[in-house]
Amino acid sequence: MLTKQKSLTAQELYESLKNIRVGGTVCHYSLKKCAEFVPVINEINELKEQLNAVILVHSYVSPEIVYGVADYVGDSYALSKNALETSADVIVFAAVRFMGETAKVMNPEKEVLIPTALDGCTLADSINAADVRRLRRQFPNYTFVCYINTTAEVKAECDVCVTSSNVYKIVERIPNDKIYFLPDKLMGQNLVNEMHVRGVHKTISYYTGTCYVHEEYGEEQIFRVRCEYPNVKVVSHPECNPAVVANSDFVGSTAEMLGFMRETESKEFLMLTECGLSSRLQKEFPDKKLVGTCTLCRYMKSNTLEDILRVLKDPAPRDRVVLDETVRQKAAKCIEAMFAYTRQ
Repeated sequence: MLTKQKSLTAQELYESLKNIRVGGTVCHYSLKKCAEFVPVINEINELKEQLNAVILVHSYVSPEIVYGVADYVGDSYALSKNALETSADVIVFAAVRFMGETAKVMNPEKEVLIPTALDGCTLADSINAADVRRLRRQFPNYTFVCYINTTAEVKAECDVCVTSSNVYKIVERIPNDKIYFLPDKLMGQNLVNEMHVRGVHKTISYYTGTCYVHEEYGEEQIFRVRCEYPNVKVVSHPECNPAVVANSDFVGSTAEMLGFMRETESKEFLMLTECGLSSRLQKEFPDKKLVGTCTLCRYMKSNTLEDILRVLKDPAPRDRVVLDETVRQKAAKCIEAMFAYTRQ
């Protein structure tokens, strides 16, 4: 059983969230608003204990979930490890469906629930298993590397899965000099550039998908902010375009970006990723300042406390992650290859 959590008060939640000012009124907390959240939060935390459930939450999800009910918060890689290591009987994955599928791939005996009303993702939805099979016929001698932002069916057709925190390391270690990366076009371009910088000679082709949040950032935004804030540190995600990456002070996964901002002495940051990470910075490092704007992901932000409570009480068929066993086993090999390359 998970450790029992004490009941939360509205004042305690308000003190935790009061520094967050992101996305207009979307992530802006008053004592009254916190009082509305607290009964739901406490009921969720009581149900978690009764059901031996664990709640995994991506950093992009709304702060009342991150700081109210989450057992683990992180990026795709960290949450994948949390899913593998948990002793819970039920996993509630507050993120997007492909992440819940990854948890189910690694925990076939556990129930995995998705509490989001919008379970899509522009990047994951850009490619399907038939597309991968077609590409494998077109590129027969290539090692197929898929970003974790893909469905289980796509992972099942690929050789190794990667995340934004380990993609460069894994591609460098793959013995084949022919790589096909999917589905993110911009990350694929950044991968090509990074291998060139490292002096790694590989032929890399990539697919055409993009994340609608990250593709909208441009280098002109960086130049404007640097003019007004000459000491600003620009941090970006590798799903951004190469011009943004080239003009950033740090590029990495959400966990790596947060770590950079924690460790550097700089006080001003332009953060080019989804607004959830901005919320975490404001909460966890209130002495540091965000400049410029971030973008909300409609899929991540569709997770709500009410839906988490609902799936714990009475999950509908669409809330449950169910995978074909053949697909699950093949996808598991793809994910296990990621862990194997990471350990090398």
